[in-house]
Amino acid sequence: MKRVSIKDIAKQLNISITSVSFVINGRAKEKNISDALTKKVLDLVAELNYQPNTLATSLRTGKTRIIGFLVDDISEPFFSGIAKRIDEIASELGYKILFSSTRNDTKKAIELLQIFKDRHVDGYIMALPEGLEDEVKKLISTDAPVVLFDRYVQDVQADYVIINNKESTALATEHLIANGYKNIAFITIDSIQLQMLDRLAGYEETIAQHQLKPFVKKINYSTSATTIKEMTEFFQANNNLDAVIFGANYISLDGLRTFRAMGLRIQKDLAVVSFDDFEILEFCDPPVTAIAQPLEAIAENIMKTLMDRLKSTSTDKKYSEVVVPTIFNIRESSSKTKK
Repeated sequence: MKRVSIKDIAKQLNISITSVSFVINGRAKEKNISDALTKKVLDLVAELNYQPNTLATSLRTGKTRIIGFLVDDISEPFFSGIAKRIDEIASELGYKILFSSTRNDTKKAIELLQIFKDRHVDGYIMALPEGLEDEVKKLISTDAPVVLFDRYVQDVQADYVIINNKESTALATEHLIANGYKNIAFITIDSIQLQMLDRLAGYEETIAQHQLKPFVKKINYSTSATTIKEMTEFFQANNNLDAVIFGANYISLDGLRTFRAMGLRIQKDLAVVSFDDFEILEFCDPPVTAIAQPLEAIAENIMKTLMDRLKSTSTDKKYSEVVVPTIFNIRESSSKTKK
């Protein structure tokens, strides 16, 4: 069947192509087109199942109404939760999202970024992968709207939506100390990403303020099996520990697996705090205290920042930095020690 065009609709209604275009693009009132004519156009559009030619529209307007979304692994609860809310908001605004995962592969990340460019996406949302800094700088230098989230890179000037990482782990550490714990470990990944360094700094500074001994384990994360092995060796070598803070959700999961393998009991043997909250933590015995990242608030701020950038006609290069506070969900795993 021949594809229905705006010209066909205009001819059938005996009106101009321009009038049809204004109605289809939601500009009828702006152009003083009557409600009666608007209804006629929309009714015929529905009857003929008219589908706009997106390529032609993008060439005419310079906009594709597509946004590129790039993260390490979209299957992770943190990223998938944010992606879900971003997709909902984008749909309400008439945008589509291209979701992609780099799997920590710099070459793949560069290829995905090129695909976004080839598709002429209107904007980019990224948890900036390591090794992609120069590519993103080039992108920003072309005035492409880019919003970075989750992690901050000092020499990349862009719009950011991040959380208060340092303050969050400081609060968690203070909470454990207030509940009587003295030998508190912090298990994290061996990374130069600033959000991970900030989480570690929050712990270390609080421990130092209370003149306690730090116990830090940095894991070169590859698989759960190797992580569990490293954690087991760490706990065996530091058998005087009475509490542990896990620095990310996947670290927390492997930490709980390590507890099971070693026969350690949550709270009775070691108090536990997780950075990132997810459903399984509420069903542990006892439930695990967690620093929750408010996914909806993060997603909403990302989309607001991107939409503001897309709508802006200013040549001002001033970038915004939105810091979203975390939520500290206190549960039994970190309750007061009886020792």
